[in-house]
Amino acid sequence: MSGNTSKRYPAELKQRAVRMYAEIRPDHDTDWAAMGKVSELLGVGQETLRKWVRQGEVDQGARPGTTSEESAEIKRLKRENAELKRANAILKAASVFFAAELDRPGQ
Repeated sequence: MSGNTSKRYPAELKQRAVRMYAEIRPDHDTDWAAMGKVSELLGVGQETLRKWVRQGEVDQGARPGTTSEESAEIKRLKRENAELKRANAILKAASVFFAAELDRPGQ
């Protein structure tokens, strides 16, 4: 489970909330009602819990979508790509500088 809530809530709380939801879901008429009960007990937003539950379902293969692991890999690759672009820009600037130095007569 990932997303922008990862900074606000510990992973243990997310896992516990998703587990609690799965345990009490059969006792409620709807997903939303079960989520409401868990969110009330744990003091997290109901929409936040819904996202955690849905992401957990994706991670387990029960729902289509991008898994947490895939999201983390995409994020890592985007960072790496940005680093490589910066390094490329530096190398291009250096090659232009040194090419200009070589073209100067009399040195």
